[in-house]
Amino acid sequence: MLRCAVSLFLFAGFMPAEPLLKQSKFTAPAEGWTVWSARVETRPNAFVDQRVSRGEAGSLAVGGASNAAEHGGWERKVEGIVPGAWYRFTAYYQADAVAAENWQIVARLEWRLADGKRTGQPEYVAHAKRDGNWTRLTTDAPAPPNAASVAVQLFLSNAPAGTVWWDDVTLEKIAAPGVRAVKVASINLRPRNTSGPAESVARFIEAIEKGVSGDVDVILLPEGITVVGTTKTYAEVAESIPGPTTERLAEVARKRKSYVVAGIYEREGTTIYNTAVMLDRTGAMAGKYRKVYLPREEVERGLTPGSSYPVFGTDFGKVGLMICYDVFFSDPARALATQGAEMILMPIWGGDETLAKARAIENQVFLVASGYDHPTYVMDPTGERLSEAREQGAAAMATVDLNRRYIDRWLGDMHTRRWKEQRVDVPVPVPGLER
Repeated sequence: MLRCAVSLFLFAGFMPAEPLLKQSKFTAPAEGWTVWSARVETRPNAFVDQRVSRGEAGSLAVGGASNAAEHGGWERKVEGIVPGAWYRFTAYYQADAVAAENWQIVARLEWRLADGKRTGQPEYVAHAKRDGNWTRLTTDAPAPPNAASVAVQLFLSNAPAGTVWWDDVTLEKIAAPGVRAVKVASINLRPRNTSGPAESVARFIEAIEKGVSGDVDVILLPEGITVVGTTKTYAEVAESIPGPTTERLAEVARKRKSYVVAGIYEREGTTIYNTAVMLDRTGAMAGKYRKVYLPREEVERGLTPGSSYPVFGTDFGKVGLMICYDVFFSDPARALATQGAEMILMPIWGGDETLAKARAIENQVFLVASGYDHPTYVMDPTGERLSEAREQGAAAMATVDLNRRYIDRWLGDMHTRRWKEQRVDVPVPVPGLER
């Protein structure tokens, strides 16, 4: 009996704690909830709607009240926050006549001190996933060191004809996430006077063998590894994917049990692309990206631009690829980051270092570059170079933590905040077209 009692005690000790907030049934008046707005003139039409629900009857509705200045919604104070502990917040919403859901529909956690004043910065709930007619929003976040409570806020902003319904709201304490370490190696090499693509590729493989020690998760090579050092044209070195170069890179990937990324020239029928390929740890093709922004020099030599910004899942997180001239424009990195890319791998010939740093900072992603006339480095989301390879044949190597949060003292977590505040709904004029 004693052994049984001890077992029950131990089992109970590992049972997850009851959520601090778990509500899927709403009746009027919404007990515990209040309506918030910055000014009377911006107050929304907030009400409990018994006609709309995801499960149990009722939901918290917020309407735009035919007011372009409308901003606000429902708020509930939750006590019992443990300073420094991690929490998971989840809520579902359904919307009608809301033009830009990413910024007009807002779920936030506003941490508060024992006296009710704000502490730290509000946490935006930015991870969204469609679930039938509903959208699930979730985030994991730590409470500030001196937090005592949190205000759960479910808002609608500047949507005069819109309505949002909130349901299935949960706030629960979770274990702090561990380190998600990824070891990255980026090669600095510019082969010269080679007999052709095969020899150039061989020199890169040799550089990996000599310059990359131990186990690594990702190995990055520069742009155009099949043309650099040769006297060949793009058309002469272009090959299919899969093809001879990807087969050789696959051997490296299998041997090192690493992802391998490199820039080559891809032929598909009569079309030639400047492409970055990614091989997984088994040597299988994990993905490819066709360079979207081609400089005029590449267009004049017969290359065709790509038309999408794919993001690839790996066993350590989401990765995006950019190539060289893409760094001169803001939309490639933004497109990758908004799809969840945590790291951007960039084969590059040469490009603006300031703009590369800006891409990392503005999108709060790790940026890894392997270049010829551009430095070879591993950069963190603050723009700091964690490692740089200055010598030919050397590798920039760094271990990064994809779970680390980079918090601005005044602005908070800009990674998720940019998702919530990005104005993708404002039309951008055609460049250079007079109106």
